[in-house]
Amino acid sequence: MKAIVLEGQGKPLQLVDLPTPTPATGQVQVQLKAAALNRRDWWLQQGASRQPSVPGSDGTGIITAVGEGVSPDRIGKEVVILPSLYWGDNPLAQSADFQILGIPSQGTFAEYIVVPAENVYDKPTYLSFAETAALPLAALTGYRALFTQGNLKPGQNVLLTGIGGGVALFMLQIANQIGANVYVTSGSAEKLERAKQYGARGGVNYHDADWVDQLKAASGNGFDLIVDSAAGNGFADLVKLAKIGGRIVFFGATRGNLPELVPNALYSKQLALIGTMMGSPDEFAAVLTFYEQHQLRPVIDDALPLAEADQAIRKMTTSEQFGKIVLSIA
Repeated sequence: MKAIVLEGQGKPLQLVDLPTPTPATGQVQVQLKAAALNRRDWWLQQGASRQPSVPGSDGTGIITAVGEGVSPDRIGKEVVILPSLYWGDNPLAQSADFQILGIPSQGTFAEYIVVPAENVYDKPTYLSFAETAALPLAALTGYRALFTQGNLKPGQNVLLTGIGGGVALFMLQIANQIGANVYVTSGSAEKLERAKQYGARGGVNYHDADWVDQLKAASGNGFDLIVDSAAGNGFADLVKLAKIGGRIVFFGATRGNLPELVPNALYSKQLALIGTMMGSPDEFAAVLTFYEQHQLRPVIDDALPLAEADQAIRKMTTSEQFGKIVLSIA
């Protein structure tokens, strides 16, 4: 089979021939039709711990073979893959065996993959393979951040930082759909305008010296929920923007570690700081149901053939994309 391989830290992604994997007991083989990139793939290219390896966490395709213990009736089914491997029984957090699909296990940037049978779900019927491939990791992460960890309700104010990335755009779609008041930040005026086209009530450029004051004025009295993936020095400003009794949920640190926070600002406003990542099988099923019910379509920035995976991942270096970057495989 053809597959994309990361051969070393910082090296370009290469298209190579690899043996086609066969399913073991409890597994299924999926002929992949499309895959999608995540920021995780970019970070792994900068310093992957195990090489050579096939990256990719998001994928969709058709079941072409099954291992022992799996019904052969599943062969031919169009499916999407849950990238949370071995989550475990605790809905609050992943198990010690938890992995994210794609390094150290073989990822989805390939013509075929084998995964546990419980990790494949029916593909949403109204979405193309490319649109479906965009969903798994980012939509699951965003759904958990908003609802399981963030307890978002209709009518509440929510701030999403760094709009344009996959997770933030999924959260914008989902939160807007339930009737939350969504505001966003970005360093790009163009991205702020595009976010408004997708339902954001307002947005500010975080390069502006008064961006915090702008958001306070726009939102009325601050935010019930703030979801952030940057951390760094700007995190202290998010504390200022949170309402009394508000929640700040974070799932990344692209700008570095959290600065020193003044405890008084946290306990006097009775704020909750909540970490989150990925999500459980039940949450993934909920994401698919939500999108099917509301007929939402993921935002696709670009779609490229598998052979151009390195060109695709280079787009993420400058964060120029607005939406997901997808690889067409077959």
